Amino acid sequence: MPMTVRSRDPRWFLVFRLGVAVLALVPLLMLLGRILARDLGPDPGQVITESFGLAAFQLLLATLCMTPLKRWTGWSGWIRVRRMLGLFAFFYACLHVLSFLQFILGWTDLWATFTKRPYIILGAFAFLSLVPLALTSTKGMVKRLGKRWKPLHRLIYVAVVFAWLHFVWQARSDIGDMVGYGVMLVCLLVLRGVWFGWSTLIPLIKG
Repeated sequence: MPMTVRSRDPRWFLVFRLGVAVLALVPLLMLLGRILARDLGPDPGQVITESFGLAAFQLLLATLCMTPLKRWTGWSGWIRVRRMLGLFAFFYACLHVLSFLQFILGWTDLWATFTKRPYIILGAFAFLSLVPLALTSTKGMVKRLGKRWKPLHRLIYVAVVFAWLHFVWQARSDIGDMVGYGVMLVCLLVLRGVWFGWSTLIPLIKG
């Protein structure tokens, strides 16, 4: 069956959507496997926290990839899973924050620790930028916000940039992976700016 015909089949899209959801859950399943196998090394809390944070960042990048993929392939299915990927990113970000508080930072004297570790502030800004996106991700909120919805959801660009800076700042030596992610992020932002105008990268304003 030709791809153009099959891609319009709702059953095919359901399988595709399910496959994307399964892939988004892979980091969690892999981490659970390592926990059950007791294969987290001498600092399990650090491994858990970093795994959740990296998964959230990777899914944010994947979310940004949906528009280029739609433009290059002409298939709207990429856009139809974009919101789901964004919610998975927020899910992992919540797990990252909770595990960070539980295993590394602790739940007491938060302000003093925040001011001593600037990279935590960057991570907090990234997480807080995602909160309104998750809260307004439903179809009802899209209709309620109307033209204000798109400018609000450009906060994803703020979130992903702060998340990248958060990882780079706390890296002690090996930042090779983050450099690669940074190049990818810059390319995605440049594509967006060239295709739709640079003002579309700025949240909360029409453009």
